Amino acid sequence: MTILLAEDDPLTLEALAACIEDEGFRTLSAADGKQALELWALHRPQLLCLDIMMPGVDGFEVCRRVRATDSTVPILFLSAKNEEADVVVGLGLGADDFIRKPFTRAEVIARIRAALRRVAPENGRVFTMKDLTVRPEALGAERNGRMIELTRREVSMLELLHRHAGKPVSRDAFLDACWGLDYFPDSRTLDQHVLMLRKKVEADPSKPEIIETVRGTGYRFAPAKLRNDFVVPAGGGSPDESE
Repeated sequence: MTILLAEDDPLTLEALAACIEDEGFRTLSAADGKQALELWALHRPQLLCLDIMMPGVDGFEVCRRVRATDSTVPILFLSAKNEEADVVVGLGLGADDFIRKPFTRAEVIARIRAALRRVAPENGRVFTMKDLTVRPEALGAERNGRMIELTRREVSMLELLHRHAGKPVSRDAFLDACWGLDYFPDSRTLDQHVLMLRKKVEADPSKPEIIETVRGTGYRFAPAKLRNDFVVPAGGGSPDESE
């Protein structure tokens, strides 16, 4: 999932991109409205986050032109201005929300998630893993009526396991699918993400049933419990230890 960021202050743009990418999203960065429109036309991102005051083409005009061709993509405005008139203009142009400067990382992520949930289709992509219902477009899961927030990368990890249900998924396959071919994480990155994801989605993280460790290979989701001497519990160490 790709988010377009348009902000003429380079430090704000860099910080905003970093915190959003940490949540597993991809970002496209534009230094002004003209570049934002070019990136929008080329890549069609799933959400736009626009500064209002930019040289040349401002955020309002970017929103106006995008809305002329797409009435559904979420658009959030970044603004240091608190005038009610600006909010009214932005909403009138079709913006979904305003994020006022200065903002916190938590607020930005919460507002992005909320905007994406509002346009998330409830379709066949929803799937179950044991007693867990995963809703990819909503970036969340549900167990016994309790909602669990997930990052885009965590959803990708669960999707990969579900797609290969019953079969071990190698560490390289995880890294290629969920981090990208051009990303080279250190050897423990995947293990750390699995550990955090288990805390979210496993009924008992110390006895995982959704993300099983397969020694020497990677991880697996087994819809029905399979007899396999190579499956070890969560505390059994990294899959690399047998090598």
